[in-house]
Amino acid sequence: MSDLLSEMENDSFSPSDLPDNAELQDVSSIAEKVQQKQKAITTLEQNLKEEKQALLKLTDEDLPSAMAEMNLSSFRLANGSEVSVKNTYGAHIKKENQSKAFDWLRGHGHGDIIKNTVSVDFGKGEDNEASAFISETKGLGYTPSQKTSVHAQTLIAWVKERTEKGEEIDADLFGVWTGQRATIKGN
Repeated sequence: MSDLLSEMENDSFSPSDLPDNAELQDVSSIAEKVQQKQKAITTLEQNLKEEKQALLKLTDEDLPSAMAEMNLSSFRLANGSEVSVKNTYGAHIKKENQSKAFDWLRGHGHGDIIKNTVSVDFGKGEDNEASAFISETKGLGYTPSQKTSVHAQTLIAWVKERTEKGEEIDADLFGVWTGQRATIKGN
């Protein structure tokens, strides 16, 4: 017991080991600078988000609308930049619509865009079982989980292709939206 008390005494700080006020002020000053930078970054990120939203309104609403009123699909600025409007497409399959949407895709010959992920979780120390599963995949008594999905970009490309060909698509089932976006290329 006395050895423990002796070790505790040796581990304790002596008054000369404690930081002085100047050192504490330096540490506090740095901590306050960290807080200031965190606040500045939060403000910049919020401003960036707002600027991106404003840009999206200009490119997806204001400029395409103004150009449509003048019956323009493209034009050149005085500095040589080309302004053009292109159709945009979006889609998203809601979780509650997945089964019905996947059935529709399979039934209409588009099942190839559905991605299947099958996985099995093995516990610690089950490396041998995992290796055997990879080789044989059956008979080990594990129940694999299956996840099916359609990658967002694949779905959008599929929607674009079908829309441009004038082919059938259930807009509600696939969360389809279309719009226009103005782009400026050049200077």
